[in-house]
Amino acid sequence: MKKKLMRAFALSLLIMNLIILSACGSNQLSSGSSGGGKRTIKIGYLPITHALPLYIEEETGKKNFKNIKLELVKFGSWPELMDALNTGRIDGASVLVQLAMKAKEQGIDLKAVALGHRDGNVLVTSKDINRVEDLKGKNFAIPHKFSTHNILLYQMLKKAGLQYDDVNVIELPPAEMPAALSEGRISGYVVAEPFGALSVAKDKGKVLFQSQDLWVNSVCCALVLRNEFIRKENKAAQELVNEYIKGGEMAELKDERTHKISSKYMKVDKKVLDLSFQWISYDDLRLNESSYEELRKYMNETGLSKNPPTYEEFVDNSLIDKAM
Repeated sequence: MKKKLMRAFALSLLIMNLIILSACGSNQLSSGSSGGGKRTIKIGYLPITHALPLYIEEETGKKNFKNIKLELVKFGSWPELMDALNTGRIDGASVLVQLAMKAKEQGIDLKAVALGHRDGNVLVTSKDINRVEDLKGKNFAIPHKFSTHNILLYQMLKKAGLQYDDVNVIELPPAEMPAALSEGRISGYVVAEPFGALSVAKDKGKVLFQSQDLWVNSVCCALVLRNEFIRKENKAAQELVNEYIKGGEMAELKDERTHKISSKYMKVDKKVLDLSFQWISYDDLRLNESSYEELRKYMNETGLSKNPPTYEEFVDNSLIDKAM
């Protein structure tokens, strides 16, 4: 009887150990293990040219990554992407920097580790708009209230002596804007590329201003990572940024290979993409303090934020400095 009890006890102990081991394995997989010894890093994006260094990184990283595997997660809107980033379902994102700053202000521990691009935003209008004053009372589209595009619209109106409320500002998904302009539902828009180039290349709209005409060294999209990921998996974060910077250098070439990689993530005509590439650059992706402070000033001035995070709170250049 005693032996039977001992065997039963040993069997129960074995089963409990197996359950515990199984649970541990499950937790490891859910935290991002690829099962092949490499950490799977999930980065969110919207299909725009502002995220081009990320596309190139995923393609070239398949051969270059030693310790990580990059998985890009496509989203259809900025709110969907930010929800995934804020809740930890992805490790980072190529995102409108103002959205990330607002999340940081609300207590989400995010860090901007690199820019997505330089310049590359255009304010496009219908052919009958010849000056800013012609937009008074008209519909003008932006992708999101928390965006450089909204600040550029504010600056354009201010320089023309108009109030922000003099135009009817509406939020539209980027992909809908060219059709809305063509159909006369809006008289203009400002958004990430290639959607500005799409209207211009098809002769449905024209460029009223480029971003550098209104705001030199404007800050738009950034590569943002969860700070928990940077702290706990610094080597993985460093490898990610190393290849990201290489992706930016390759993107700046704007050659046939760049077009080929872009076509996997964006269904854009070559003529449209070539025009978009004329307006955008990827050669310096470090977010410096002076540009960031100007951004903070505009967020205060426009009422987008009462207390935007400081440079020290939000920007982490330690990874990009080691990569360059």
